Amino acid sequence: MSMLEAISKDMDKIQFHQNILETIGETPLVRLNSVAGDMPCTILAKVEFFNPGGSVKDRIGPAIIEEAEKSGRLKPGGTIVEATSGNTGVGLAIAAAIKGYRCIFVMPDKMSQEKILLLRAFGARVVVTPTAVEPDDPRSYYSVARRLVEETPNAILANQYHNPMNPQAHYESTGPEIWRQTAGKITHFVAGMGTGGTITGVGRFLKEQNPHVKVIGVDPIGSVLYELHRSGKMIKAESYKVEGIGEDFLPSTTDLSVVDEIVQVNDRESFWMTRRLVREEGIFCGGSSGSAVMGALKYAREHHLGPDDVMVVILPDSGSRYLSKIFDDDWMRENGFLERSWVDYRASDIQAAKPDTRVITAQLTDRMTDVVKRMKQYNVSQLPVVDENGRLQGIVTEIDLLNHMLLTDHVHDPDETIDSMIDPNVPTVRPDTPLETLMAIFSSRNAVVIVGNDNRVQGILTKIDILDFMSSQIK
Repeated sequence: MSMLEAISKDMDKIQFHQNILETIGETPLVRLNSVAGDMPCTILAKVEFFNPGGSVKDRIGPAIIEEAEKSGRLKPGGTIVEATSGNTGVGLAIAAAIKGYRCIFVMPDKMSQEKILLLRAFGARVVVTPTAVEPDDPRSYYSVARRLVEETPNAILANQYHNPMNPQAHYESTGPEIWRQTAGKITHFVAGMGTGGTITGVGRFLKEQNPHVKVIGVDPIGSVLYELHRSGKMIKAESYKVEGIGEDFLPSTTDLSVVDEIVQVNDRESFWMTRRLVREEGIFCGGSSGSAVMGALKYAREHHLGPDDVMVVILPDSGSRYLSKIFDDDWMRENGFLERSWVDYRASDIQAAKPDTRVITAQLTDRMTDVVKRMKQYNVSQLPVVDENGRLQGIVTEIDLLNHMLLTDHVHDPDETIDSMIDPNVPTVRPDTPLETLMAIFSSRNAVVIVGNDNRVQGILTKIDILDFMSSQIK
């Protein structure tokens, strides 16, 4: 048997995909540890930049094109036009490359240069339009996209904001994946809202499996979706910097009846959380991912999610599309998101600047009365709690002890220990954690942060420590 015949005979044993479209989906769930360290619930990130085009929008591109082909609207050699923040354009461009169509994409001028260059790499024509105009303004990216369809022979508008294939693609792929990956244990689903396709499609599927699953949207301040869901009123949209989420109108692909609650986030906390996800979790994601995680944490804290809750949050795309923005300190400073003088300070710097750098701890077996005396002796309101080997177990605070003492149905004993009074969900950071990260943690209602490595306590920081340090740097 010749070499060619042998290879041909064994072709069925080779594992491969027929084309790149077959690699879309089945993205992993990754547990968030550091940024959700004070949360007793399980928070899982659905990391959508594992798709071949680097975003969740890869899922809708083929579905939109296939429907247009079947309906006869899109003919061989045709052109696909779309108004996009960038990611939907990539999803469409991938499918168009396989199927032989041309693409024209219209983008607002606030989008990153990386997205424009990426779309052009696929051979697409990119038209940039002003951001700060009304949707029905002739200069808006919606209006320009419609005009280009009219002017271009054999062209269609993909129309992600009103195309039912957008939520349908997520109903058929993203939703079932999440249900299967969580073994049906998911209790909360969180997604940023732009076209609303992801949250609508996934939300519908999950609620069909379990109507008790809560669907939470995340909307940037300046968008109209939060107020529409809360009161049904349309307000005037304001500008914001985060890309890919938020709208100045209600897309028909958004079904607000599927959404149980919408959480608002601002640009600063979105971008800080994005940078935290990279530096602390190693997840190189984009700005709307930071928005989604920030919204998820706000909801989890406000609703006191517990150990039995499993929350899945969508991370839509990769940080590679925002290197010139969110991950550029100069851009962050120019836009008021990062103060120049605080960039290089770390948790270890703040700990070292404290008047007393000793770390006073308690052990699980310590008597409550002794812990109270220790707090009074060292004039502190909380103590890290460690086990017999010095490993961090949590924290005990004045309020924890006071609440325990006020229990009317409990017989207090002089020898009772603090093991039932500690809070195990204390945020923990490494000594090299940047000051901007600490600021983000404290802005989330945390009163104290433990500094350490490998569950070994090296320091403890409070808001007053941060304030004292920052004031000491003012010359």
